[in-house]
Amino acid sequence: MSAITVENVTKYWGDTAAVDDVSFAAPEGDFTVLLGPSGCGKSTTLRLISGLEVVTSGRVIIGGREVTNTPPAQRDLSMVFQSYALFPHLSVAENILFGLKVRKVSRAEQRRRLERTAELLGLSALLDRRPAQLSGGQQQRVALGRAIIGEKPVCLMDEPLSNLDAKLRHEMRLEIRALQRELGISMVYVTHDQAEAMSMADRVVLLRDGRVEQIAPPEEIYQHPASTFVARFIGTPPMNVLRLSEHGNGTVIDGLEEPAILAHGESDVSLGIRPEDIEINERSGVPAIVNALEYLGADSIVECSIGEQQLAVRTHGRIRIDPGTRVLLDWHDERIHLFRTSSGQRLDNLMDTLLN
Repeated sequence: MSAITVENVTKYWGDTAAVDDVSFAAPEGDFTVLLGPSGCGKSTTLRLISGLEVVTSGRVIIGGREVTNTPPAQRDLSMVFQSYALFPHLSVAENILFGLKVRKVSRAEQRRRLERTAELLGLSALLDRRPAQLSGGQQQRVALGRAIIGEKPVCLMDEPLSNLDAKLRHEMRLEIRALQRELGISMVYVTHDQAEAMSMADRVVLLRDGRVEQIAPPEEIYQHPASTFVARFIGTPPMNVLRLSEHGNGTVIDGLEEPAILAHGESDVSLGIRPEDIEINERSGVPAIVNALEYLGADSIVECSIGEQQLAVRTHGRIRIDPGTRVLLDWHDERIHLFRTSSGQRLDNLMDTLLN
């Protein structure tokens, strides 16, 4: 059963569609991530699910019950915002318990839930402090505590880690994922950070300009991107996408005469290859010129050009190579991706031809 189902949901701001015919299902007990660049409609989609914004058309179903026109308080979910939204004059305990007090939950039940929530989040020693006396990571835990203490089956999170530094973000990613698994909550999480999506999600819903570009588990969205947009958005550095052109009886990288990428002529096709799938070969391969070298410690990124097209090569460890050096780049056919240049869509039929 799906915890949340979004069916053909559209939201207009004036004449502009912020969310355009979006459909997806968030399975019960799963961690679903809405991913995409700024302005793609992911936060608006989350607010439509929560009821904080009104759907222009389409349906929202939570736990098998249509809630499209149901007030937020009656949707049986909790939400964590980008800003922690803590009450500065209340203690940690009072902030966490605020929702239970509003719902007039008994004091004994409040104490029981507070003890469990504080223990889960490591807040037991901080319950008497005010938000101003806490670090950013501690404030985020309080916001999480306020959400999970209600014991709702669905939790929505809108970029909750964006205000934290890199180290804290990594720690909180692990904590949130572990918490979700332990409690069995169905979670929908909004982020623009692909590292968060890839490391936390059971399923990624990648949005672009208010529309769904691809829905898939992290490994599938990485290994089989549905379009050049997905291919370039997922991965660091992003996938190289090179224009191809017909030459003789074959298809080559635009600007070269050989080697043939496809044994037959094709136009309007682009080649995708991830930087980590390219090797610098001393004997054979596609000729390229080194433009720059970036050393990252465990890896090095070699920026190259093939004619007028740019591409990156990711190599293990440190490599010493001077800009201007001519190199040969090699890769295995099963690692490449083919896309329609004009539409950006993946071409699996050509891939099958190439590999067979």
